[in-house]
Amino acid sequence: MAQPMSGAAAWGDPVRVTNESGCGPAVVICEHASNFIPPELNDLGLEADVCDSHVAWDPGALAVASVIATTLDCPMVAASFSRLVYDCNRPPSAESAMPAVSEIFAIPGNQNLSDAARSERVERIYNPFHAAVSSVIEPRLAAGTAPAIVTIHSFTPTYHGARRPFEIGILHDEDARLADAMLDRSDAFDGMDVRRNEPYGPVDGVTHTLQRHALPRRMLNVMIEIRNDVIRRPSEQTAIARVFSDVIGDAISRCSGYDRPAAGNPVLHKA
Repeated sequence: MAQPMSGAAAWGDPVRVTNESGCGPAVVICEHASNFIPPELNDLGLEADVCDSHVAWDPGALAVASVIATTLDCPMVAASFSRLVYDCNRPPSAESAMPAVSEIFAIPGNQNLSDAARSERVERIYNPFHAAVSSVIEPRLAAGTAPAIVTIHSFTPTYHGARRPFEIGILHDEDARLADAMLDRSDAFDGMDVRRNEPYGPVDGVTHTLQRHALPRRMLNVMIEIRNDVIRRPSEQTAIARVFSDVIGDAISRCSGYDRPAAGNPVLHKA
């Protein structure tokens, strides 16, 4: 049975907040930004190629999120650990928060986790991450400004042997206002196939961050999924992030009347 962990100080901060004072219209969140696994966990018993793959994180997502946050002058909250250690887009009650199996891969270091070990990961990773999200949102709400919540993810082109022919998913839970406004601008993505609630949707348990932070407050919110083979290179990441910045800013403006600052006017282009 896997045991509780030790040496928390050596792990570093489980969450990174950048541009916290940004005055843009959103809070950008990247729950699967990193594939870092603390050394004492011995890569959870996985081979290096698995740790580098989409199984452990969302390749390209952090780079896209960073450009969006910078372009729109928004705060960004990003997780510092692999989702295999703890998936910050899952509640502690979910088995997939610390998955014993991810897609076709068994995760040895997550097998037979004790209640104490699971609770320790919740305290070290999940709670600080969502506390950081709240710490960015609450001052804005107190000042009378409700930011949109925008989470950025990437997905693998092939899953369980099935090819995913679309490039972009615009996901939402019960509040579809921002997603609808963004889908109205799907032509901005230069011929890419843009779909609603693909490759996942609320029934798959992927909207936890939206449910926890946005829905109770009636804040605009959306989850963005980008197929990771179209954001492999820095030029691709920057190009699609600039398009998303324009689409997100315009959609928020149409939903809420928010006037973007001049600095938030990216150039639409494809590298």
